[in-house]
Amino acid sequence: MSRGWSGAAVPAAPRRLGLRAPPSAALVLLTLLVFGVSGGMLWVVGINYDGLTGSAAQKIHPATYLALLLLGWSLVHAGNPVANLRTAVERRPASVLLGIAGVGLALQISLRGGAGIAGAVDTFLLPALVCLLLLDCDAPTLRRLERTVHAVMTANGLLGLFEFVSGRQVFPYRLDGMLLEYDTRAMSLQGHPLPNATLTACYVIALCAGAGSLSAAARLAVIGLQLAALVTFGGRSGIVITLVLGGGLGLLALARMVRRGRIPLLGVAGAAFALPLLALALAALAGSGFFDALLARFANDGGSANARVVVLDLFAALSPREFVFGPDAGVIDTLRRMNGLQMGLENPIVRILLYQGAAMTGLLTVAFALFLWEVGRRCRPGIAMPMVAFVVLVNTYESLGGKTTILAKFVILLIALYRWPDPEDGPGGHGL
Repeated sequence: MSRGWSGAAVPAAPRRLGLRAPPSAALVLLTLLVFGVSGGMLWVVGINYDGLTGSAAQKIHPATYLALLLLGWSLVHAGNPVANLRTAVERRPASVLLGIAGVGLALQISLRGGAGIAGAVDTFLLPALVCLLLLDCDAPTLRRLERTVHAVMTANGLLGLFEFVSGRQVFPYRLDGMLLEYDTRAMSLQGHPLPNATLTACYVIALCAGAGSLSAAARLAVIGLQLAALVTFGGRSGIVITLVLGGGLGLLALARMVRRGRIPLLGVAGAAFALPLLALALAALAGSGFFDALLARFANDGGSANARVVVLDLFAALSPREFVFGPDAGVIDTLRRMNGLQMGLENPIVRILLYQGAAMTGLLTVAFALFLWEVGRRCRPGIAMPMVAFVVLVNTYESLGGKTTILAKFVILLIALYRWPDPEDGPGGHGL
């Protein structure tokens, strides 16, 4: 045990095991690709990532290609590739299981002639590769990754605010070039409002829980920016979860300070000065219509609640064998059109269950749970709230049931912000 900046005991970092870590610059590039490159951005450079037409190679995210190359480099560079692969299986079994489950899902879709093979690769194989590559990085590399995450999330928040003010989506979501003109929410760097809201909510809650090494002033500034951006993304569940969990963490931190009698007078004076200004700023934003679109979404959910009820009728049309092993995808597509569910099934488990059956759904669910447990074991304490927020939020829309890199983003967020304390981090890493 060692002593942290506050004098509290800090557990010693676990002994590093596993593959040879790739060069730091390559991992920073991987982080930038995962966090900053969306389907809308790829469309701008001529890659139809989100669409149905085009070559199969375009449907896989560039970060997945880079992660595969880096893993191959790690296996070969460290010596015997076969022995190193066996080491990876022994020391990162849940990550390997998730990757195998993702490949198995892709094979099942392919053998049944369905669509979405690339989605299985990006959704489940990419986070497994990321975990294998990052968990044994040294402290300097992890510090660079944390700075990269803060930089990209700041750019993401600022771009969201710009899109709201200008009324122009810079990298809008496109399906084979067609814009969803009815959705005017900010898309920012994530390419869709719901992943934006999910990632931003988890980021804010992690910062409230003391993740990362930002100073107190920088932490408050970043949280303020992200909360403003969260409004522009319009994710109702993300806002509620952030206010409940983030607010709870803030109140707990304040209660601890009061109990210990360690309330800095400068902080009290600053809060007394800032709170009236904050109230005036919120009133000004409300008067300018900043919250109008969000309040309208709370008043009218666009049929999301009804979709969660109607989807139960689809299960009634399945035979026991279809329920276990999955029906014909064309049948489900037809039933969705008949019931007005073309735009989404509002839950990843429901979507995978309907298209791939209970057997594959069970495998993926177990692999996902073990994967999060494995990542959590290798991060420092304090990840419970971001984990809870992530699990809740990804179950409010299709998320992991379709093609997404949100799980890979969340893994990088945890590993970079919840790395074990390093002396060069300075007196950061404390909650509100």
